[in-house]
Amino acid sequence: MDELKLIGRAKKGDRKAFESLVKLHEKNVYNLALKLLKNREDALDAAQDAFLKAWISIASFRGDSKFSAWLYRLTYNTCLDVLRKAKKGEVISLTSTDEDEKVTDVRDDAPTPEEHAEKQELRKTVRDAVDALPEDYKQIIIMREFTGFSYGEIAEATGLSDGTVKSRLSRARQKLAEILRQTGTFSENDRHKNSKEVTDCE
Repeated sequence: MDELKLIGRAKKGDRKAFESLVKLHEKNVYNLALKLLKNREDALDAAQDAFLKAWISIASFRGDSKFSAWLYRLTYNTCLDVLRKAKKGEVISLTSTDEDEKVTDVRDDAPTPEEHAEKQELRKTVRDAVDALPEDYKQIIIMREFTGFSYGEIAEATGLSDGTVKSRLSRARQKLAEILRQTGTFSENDRHKNSKEVTDCE
């Protein structure tokens, strides 16, 4: 059964149809939550909460956007709630561990242990720099560069316009490049290069 039929049945209260929708999208929803929260248990909880909210409110889904984008927005907002609550108590770092985060691994083409160690250090430096970004910049960078969302998908997930997404992403890249120059990762001679290069260590 195609997605539109499943959505139609789910809106009428068909749980099996909704479960089929969950199976279609659970991996992407979980991956988004994991990129934002950087914790497997929190990501699982957030994904479950997002699907619960989707089930409760699916009757209000009008089809103005893709169903996946609607789910991403629910997931994004759920993760923001988790991060806001964390700020009131224990701070959750958005940097990742090797076990939780594979997307930002530097591709290891180096034939020597020394070059491998240098790439590992660069990966950590970039992750720390991303973590140091203002929250709105950080989320945009993660969704675009590390999760691979299109501008439209980010706009749907965050409620921003496409133009705002693009301008915020541009400022986020510039800020990230500035942080990396301050840490000595890039020299002053690199400052005129496209700042997107700093995220090309996935």
